[in-house]
Amino acid sequence: MENHTKIQTPVTQAHIDFYREHGFVQIDDLISPDELAELREYMEEAMRHEGDFSVATDKRGGAYYRVLNQKVNLWRDHAGIGRYTAHPRFAEAARLLTGASGIRLFHDHGLWKMPQDSKATPWHQDTPYWPVNESNPGMLSLWLTLDDVDERNGCMAFVPKSNRMGKLKGIDLANPQNLFEFVEGGRADVHQPVVVPLKSGSCTFHDGLTFHYAHANVTDRPRRVLAIIYAPDGVTYSGEPHIVTDGAGLTPGVPIAGPRFPLLARQLR
Repeated sequence: MENHTKIQTPVTQAHIDFYREHGFVQIDDLISPDELAELREYMEEAMRHEGDFSVATDKRGGAYYRVLNQKVNLWRDHAGIGRYTAHPRFAEAARLLTGASGIRLFHDHGLWKMPQDSKATPWHQDTPYWPVNESNPGMLSLWLTLDDVDERNGCMAFVPKSNRMGKLKGIDLANPQNLFEFVEGGRADVHQPVVVPLKSGSCTFHDGLTFHYAHANVTDRPRRVLAIIYAPDGVTYSGEPHIVTDGAGLTPGVPIAGPRFPLLARQLR
C-alpha cells in the first residue's frame, strides 16, 4: 500500500520562486538542534572510518586535500549517515524546488575544509563532473553545514542566474582555471556574486549549472558539511567514468536508477 502522506519541509513558495529565478536558495534550520548533534557525531565517525564503499578523493597533504578533505558515498558505509542522506524531508525539498515529479539520490559526500593550509574552492559548476547527458537539466546539490560558516571559514558564494549560461568546462579544483574565460565571448554577463553565511543546521540548494565558490578556512577548526546530490527522476547516464557510477551496472542513454540511486521523493497523485 503506497504512503500518500505529505512530507513536511521548511520550503515555502518564496524559496521555490527564488531558486527558480536565481539557481540557488538559502533555507534556514533544515534540521533541529537534536538532529544537528546526532549528524555531527555520525559525520565524525564516517569521515574517520576506513570504509569499504566510501571513497576519499585525496590524502592529507595532497593538493586537493588543501581545497577539500572530501569523502564520497558516506551513506554506503554508515547507516546513521544513510538516514540523513535518504531523509524524505531533504529529498522532498529538492523536489519542490525543481518541480520534478520524482527525486533520486545520486550521491552524498562529506566536505571538510581543513584549517591552516586551507585553499579556497574556486568558481565552478558541478554538472561537468557528473556522467549525465546534457539534455537532462535539473540536478542539484544540498549543502548542509554542521558549523556556523562565514567568509573566514569557508562559506559559499553564488553567481545568481549563472545556471542559464549552460554547461561550461570542468575546472581542475586543485589547479584552477578561470571559469569565466570559458563563457562565450570571454566574459559572463551575469550578476555580482552573493556571499551566503549560514548558521549550523541551515543549508543552501544550488543547481548543478550555478557558478559557486567556497572561501578558504583561516580559522583553527575544520568547516564541516554534508552535501547531497540529487537527480530528477529520468536523468540519463552518459557512460562517462565516475566514482559513483563505475560498476553500478548502468547503461548509457538509459535513466539512472537502481539500488545505489533510489527514488527518495515523488509527487503525490
